[in-house]
Amino acid sequence: MNDASKNQAHDEVVTHAHAQDIQLPRHDGTTSGTFVLITLDNGFDHTKPNSFGPLGLAELEAQLDTAAERAAKGEIVGLGVTGKPFIMAVGADLTGIPAITSREQAVEIAEQGHRVFSKIADLDIPTFAFVNGASMGGGVEIGLYCDYRTMSADVPAYSLPECFLGLVPGWGGTYLLPNLIGVENALQLIISNPLSNNKMATGAQAFKLGVADELLAPVTFLEDSLRFASDVISGEKKVERPEVDKDESTWKAACEKARAFAMQKTGGAAPAPLRAIDLVEAARTNTREQGFEGENEALGDLIMSDELRAGLYAFDLVQKRAKRPAGAPDKALARKVTKVGVVGAGLMASQLALLFIRRLDVPVIMTDLDQARVDKGVEYVHAEIDKLLEKKRVSPDKANRLKGLVTGSTSKDGFADADFVIEAVFEEMGVKKKVWSEVEAIVTPECVLATNTSSLSVTEMAEDLAHPERVVGFHFFNPVAVMPLLEIIRGDKTDDATLATAFATGKQLKKTCILVKNSPSFVVNRLLGRFMGEAGKIADEGTPVETVEKAFAGITPMPPFMLMSLVGPAIALHNSETLHGAFPDRFYVSPNLAKVVEAKIPGFYGKDGKLNEEVFAQFEKTGSTELTAEQVRDRALEALADETRRMLDEEVVAAPMDIDLAMITGAGFPFWNGGVTPLLDRLGISEKVTGQRFLPKGAASVAS
Repeated sequence: MNDASKNQAHDEVVTHAHAQDIQLPRHDGTTSGTFVLITLDNGFDHTKPNSFGPLGLAELEAQLDTAAERAAKGEIVGLGVTGKPFIMAVGADLTGIPAITSREQAVEIAEQGHRVFSKIADLDIPTFAFVNGASMGGGVEIGLYCDYRTMSADVPAYSLPECFLGLVPGWGGTYLLPNLIGVENALQLIISNPLSNNKMATGAQAFKLGVADELLAPVTFLEDSLRFASDVISGEKKVERPEVDKDESTWKAACEKARAFAMQKTGGAAPAPLRAIDLVEAARTNTREQGFEGENEALGDLIMSDELRAGLYAFDLVQKRAKRPAGAPDKALARKVTKVGVVGAGLMASQLALLFIRRLDVPVIMTDLDQARVDKGVEYVHAEIDKLLEKKRVSPDKANRLKGLVTGSTSKDGFADADFVIEAVFEEMGVKKKVWSEVEAIVTPECVLATNTSSLSVTEMAEDLAHPERVVGFHFFNPVAVMPLLEIIRGDKTDDATLATAFATGKQLKKTCILVKNSPSFVVNRLLGRFMGEAGKIADEGTPVETVEKAFAGITPMPPFMLMSLVGPAIALHNSETLHGAFPDRFYVSPNLAKVVEAKIPGFYGKDGKLNEEVFAQFEKTGSTELTAEQVRDRALEALADETRRMLDEEVVAAPMDIDLAMITGAGFPFWNGGVTPLLDRLGISEKVTGQRFLPKGAASVAS
């Protein structure tokens, strides 16, 4: 084992390669011969998926060497690779990457993967991948070395997420995949999906792209896969695949389209996607050896890059820190939630009701001012359940049961036996105080009162109640079903039992929970408020909006005016006014944004996806200062650095990692930047603005 492998193997959870002989059955009752089935299994249940580290690769290599010897002697007729139940493999074991200290070591890791997997392709017998569960990165690539592939219809995730993290598919993906399914389909998996918030394909979608030869039912998947292998080996079945279009102009056009998409998403700030596209483009004419050597060189460069270290830091945040929220009280203090009340029946309230019945599986009662609103809210929940049924994500019995769990009323009397009541009413302190006064008169003293406020003081909201200790902030992000973040805000009098119940409930809802000190707009909306306010001020002072929008590619998930359109101009204005009221010296309220809200204009973009010139024609400039895109970016990032330092000094959250976790999961900030603080450190903005870094050097790969 080389030095790089030894470094990586130190804490490796080994995925073993278990080999067994199987007699392949034929339809006439005879057999096709002895078949070797290798099952990848790390010994854990599905909570810790298979991955490939140096020791696991070495074990797989030994099994493949044995298979090659047996094949040469005519003892076996074929070989298959599959995974433990529900998991094929989720790629390379990334935990060892921080131990890699030189480019040479990085190249050695790339070479080991190529060498081991190539032994599958080099066998003189037919080889098969039986993709039985989640497959990512190297878990996808190992199947590409096989001659044939079957896919279970219930595979939930099939992806090459490397470009999302700051790598390229470096164990054959950029060469083998386009030469199997064509350049356009390959670039969808290698570039488009990862850069679209790491979108995962299902097994059925991957099959449609041409990845597999057969899509099989999960119940008898392995049995049917072995039958397929037997039919192929015996000659009873011929597998036909469409010829891959190698036309130079077609291939080049697909790669240029992918480059434009990558630049739109990253602004060139992330080198990995562009490097991957170069490798895919070269795959049209490269030999296998040339393609693999290109991947080796790319991994050698990228594994040592700042972007990968930031990506691994972000990955560590969502995989580890998110599961152990800093400052959360003892979970033993949490009370059981057997019934939930939702005050409001609008879109947000209806989304919350749907989430609670699906995740907690308890009765939920919605209330609103009149029956029409209540009925509309319940109808929304029922319609969403019908969509789940149509997509076969729930059974008919489950759909009926979920529908039966949600009810509506114009009276709050149904909250009398609720353990948890959440409000999602108009964002105005007087309205929310009135709601809680009415609810407190009905519920038990132990019932948790949770507010979905996005910016208002939880302490002030609770101050007139008899039991302010059971009020907690429970701030979701829209759309509720998609956005992972849940900001849990402790008011000045919130007690540990209430807080523990909030965290336990958030965990049941499968949300990433972060403890936040009661403060204006909390974490995400405060930072976005500073960012959008600065961008609006720059535009008001004379910089063209087009320049402002182009300044943040690769930095923020979307440009500032597009973001304001997404959240809604009225909500953006309310947030900026709240923050301006708290910090008038730092938070800017754009009069032009106020005009847009007053005119009830829904956003700054038209239906064609382009900036709406008619809206900006009404803007009144307060100056004639025109900045470059780089100057716009630096000024906005300096504002973010300033606000981040202030929030940490105020102890709004426990550490910079919580701010990064919040911005990644609540605002969609890119993995390749590590959220916010690693980027500000790397660009030197942290020290320029605040006189210090947010994270120690090297800490961007150790987040937990």
